[in-house]
Amino acid sequence: MIPQTDPASLPLRDIHLPDAISWWPLAPGWWLLGFLLIVLVGAIIFFIRQRRNYQLSTIFLARQELEKIRNDFNLNQDKTSLIQGLSGLVRRISISLFSRTEVASLTGREWLLFLDQFTDKQQFSRGAGQILVEAPYQASSDYDSAELLQLVSLWIDRIEKRGKTK
Repeated sequence: MIPQTDPASLPLRDIHLPDAISWWPLAPGWWLLGFLLIVLVGAIIFFIRQRRNYQLSTIFLARQELEKIRNDFNLNQDKTSLIQGLSGLVRRISISLFSRTEVASLTGREWLLFLDQFTDKQQFSRGAGQILVEAPYQASSDYDSAELLQLVSLWIDRIEKRGKTK
């Protein structure tokens, strides 16, 4: 038979729970996740800056090319050469800054409407810019060269402003 003892006289201690788990120091998985987040944010910032620098350098080169075209025209007064140069410049800028699939296939009215997106009025589809569609393929054409040069310069300025706001 088992002897009966008084439970109060037994040498028992109260149950002690372990301390609550602290948030610091972090477990290795959290350190790794934090490191990966920092690397990801850094990579995103790097690529955004690279893209912006690329766009701004494209604008810088476009302005240089426009100035070269303007100087050549002032020397030669060859309107056919001017319109071909401006048409090619606008096309190259567009392909460089926008999606090739979006821009490269545009011709005629669609091309002018695309260019109009960066002007206040419809200066390409209804104004001086219409000549960009027809004149590069004609032997001679009559148009206001100063107005066209001003329009292309304005278009480049608007594209740069749009790039800065993105």
